[in-house]
Amino acid sequence: MRKISYPLIIVNFKTYLEGTGDQALSLSRTVEHVGLETGVTIGVAPQAVNLMEIANAVDVPVFAQHVDPYEPGSHTGAMLVDSVRASGAVGTLINHSEKKMLLADMEATIQRASKVGLATVVCTNNAAVSQAAAVLSPTMIAVEVPELIGTGRAISKVRPEVVTGTVNLIKRSNSSVHILCGAGISGGEDVSAALKLGTEGVLLASAVVCAKDPEKILFEMASAAVHEK
Repeated sequence: MRKISYPLIIVNFKTYLEGTGDQALSLSRTVEHVGLETGVTIGVAPQAVNLMEIANAVDVPVFAQHVDPYEPGSHTGAMLVDSVRASGAVGTLINHSEKKMLLADMEATIQRASKVGLATVVCTNNAAVSQAAAVLSPTMIAVEVPELIGTGRAISKVRPEVVTGTVNLIKRSNSSVHILCGAGISGGEDVSAALKLGTEGVLLASAVVCAKDPEKILFEMASAAVHEK
């Protein structure tokens, strides 16, 4: 299992059919190939049912899309950090705009994940949430503008002031947190712009998962990351 390093690209499979079942494994193998060829760390966040299979099959960092803040016990249908860690995953997304959490639950989840050795990527949508999340000491914060998600209009180009403002705010609050950005990231130029704004990587989904040629897009993004190192 490849360790997390920066710059980092995380591909969230969400629940797209192109990232489901056998296609999830195929896409993960493509991610692995591009990562090995370019030397850039590219992680994947597949659906929960594919976590163990993918973690065992490919040499990339695997992240869960969500975990719950619960201790093991009577929580039918919940996703435990213990289960995610046992699957071979190295981390998890928290508070994605499509899976929001209360601040108290975010804190409990970060603490539980830390105890079992899972990296945490907290998604935030504004300055206040970003600052609050930084105080909780996650591994990473991924700043996203929800209205740009899936639009192809990259936050790093359309709203660069949001990225730079958040980077400065988080660094003042907790300099140990790594910062990513997401929403609308679609190509190499978007990745390059994000890194120039002070982030250490990107979180993206449909631009790769739903692409006609995911390998081509990934090579373009990874090459841009190499150039900005």
